Order: sequence, then C-alpha cells, then structure tokens
Amino acid sequence: MELAYYSDYAVRLVNTEEPARGKDALTSVEAVRDLFGGNQSAARRAADADVTRFRSVRARLRAVFESADKGDETLAVDLLNSLLLEFPVSPQISGHDFRDDDGRPLWHMHLADHPSNATAGYAAIAAMGLAFHLTEYGVDRLGLCEAAPCRNAYLDTSTNRSRRYCSDRCATRANVAAYRARKRREAALPDLPEKTGLAADSTQPSSAHAERPAPRGR
Repeated sequence: MELAYYSDYAVRLVNTEEPARGKDALTSVEAVRDLFGGNQSAARRAADADVTRFRSVRARLRAVFESADKGDETLAVDLLNSLLLEFPVSPQISGHDFRDDDGRPLWHMHLADHPSNATAGYAAIAAMGLAFHLTEYGVDRLGLCEAAPCRNAYLDTSTNRSRRYCSDRCATRANVAAYRARKRREAALPDLPEKTGLAADSTQPSSAHAERPAPRGR
C-alpha cells in the first residue's frame, strides 16, 4: 500500500464540513468512527471528546488546502509540518492481508500511530498521507472545488493537472451554470450587425448633399 493512500483520510475529514452552506456532518462520536472506514480497531477508541478535537484538526487541514489553492506553497507546507510535528507516526513494513500466489506476504509500507486518543491517531495518518501526496505530486495537486458554494477538498491525480472540481456532479453543475450564464449574456447583447450597418449608413452623405455643386471661385 502506497503511503500517499492515507491522504484520503485528510480529504474525508475536511469534507465533513461545508462552510459556505453552513453544513457540518461531524456532530457525533458515530460520525467520528465512520471516518476510520475499515479500521475498526482505531474507530473503537473514539469517544465523545473526539468530536471537538476532530473539528480542530479539520480546520487545520482545510487551511492547508486553502493555502495550496491560493498558490501559497510555503504556507501550505508550514501548516502541514506543524501537524506532522504534533502528531507523529512510525513507518513500518507490513505484510498483513496481502499474499502472493505462493502464499507469501506482499510486503508494503504501513503507518503505525501511537495515539493518546482517536483524534491523535487519525490526525497522524491524515497529515503523513497528505505530506507524501504533496511531495510526490506537488502542492498544486491539493485543491478546493470551484463549483461554488461547494469548496470541498480534493486531490488532483489527473495526468495534466486539470482537475477543478471535487466530483463529476459538481463539474456538471458548474458546466450547466456556465452555459446558462453565457446564454443570458448573449440574449442581453444588442444585434450588433444591424446596429453596425445602421451606423455605417448614417455616416454617408445624403444624396442631396452629395450632388450639390461646389461653389465657384470669384
């Protein structure tokens, strides 16, 4: 398992909140446990106090994405480094769950956390995964959805660094909105060819003026 995989932990946590819509899904210990996915042993450590702690880490992770989205690479790295210092992990070689055709372990890198609580464990994995993604692909691969008011976080893994939206749904919604806006602008524009033609005609001298002979000199 590549260590960059753990960057999904950061995205999942950040996207539990939609600030522009005033929505927050992180309201209970059950919501905290759901973030761990299949890691049920870690999820069972979650307690009511972790709801507030998770929200605090979420705000700090969103700040990393916001800085990256604005092109401030140094600030994004500084913010992420502060999380890495506060929530350390130990990379370890692991062979669980994965076997080759001969039944031998498929060794891979695994992040072992040493948490004092569920928040510390989750934050450590999320920060380290995001750090591996950032250093592997670049700060500009951390983005926030451009389909207002969404602003969900995403990781750009496209080959040409072209991703702008967190999902196909937001991309479709943004494209439809842009199309309708373009049609409204076109409907509001004057009929330029006709106007231009009229304006051109008005600049030509009248026939009476054109046929008037020039005065003779004395």
